[in-house]
Amino acid sequence: MKNTLKENRDFRRLYYRGRSAVSDCLVVYALRNKMGPGRLGITTGTKLGHAVVRNRLRRVIREIYRQHAEEIRPDMDVVIVARARAVTATYQEMDRAFVHCAEKIGLIPRKKTRPES
Repeated sequence: MKNTLKENRDFRRLYYRGRSAVSDCLVVYALRNKMGPGRLGITTGTKLGHAVVRNRLRRVIREIYRQHAEEIRPDMDVVIVARARAVTATYQEMDRAFVHCAEKIGLIPRKKTRPES
C-alpha cells in the first residue's frame, strides 16, 4: 500500500478528531483528509504478542482493507487498532468486525437488506 500514515501527529489527529467504532477485534478511526487520496495506519501494540504475531495481524488487516478499498470513501484517513481478541480471531471474524465498524462510522455505505415478506 502506497498511501500509509507514518507520522505520530497524523495518528494523534485521528484519535482526537476522528470518528471511531469498536468491535471485539478492532477499533477503527476515520477522518476526512484534505490532501487527496485516503491513507491507512495500523497499530498493533506489544501486548498482543511477539513480532511474528503483530506482523501477521498487520498483514491480515492490510488485506481486509485492500479487499474493501473500492467501497471505502476515497478521501478518508483510516487508523485500525488491533485488540487482544484479534490474535485468536479468524480472517472472517476480523473482516466482519471491520465492515461493521466501517459501516457504523460511515466509512463504507451500509449494505441494504431486503425486507422479508
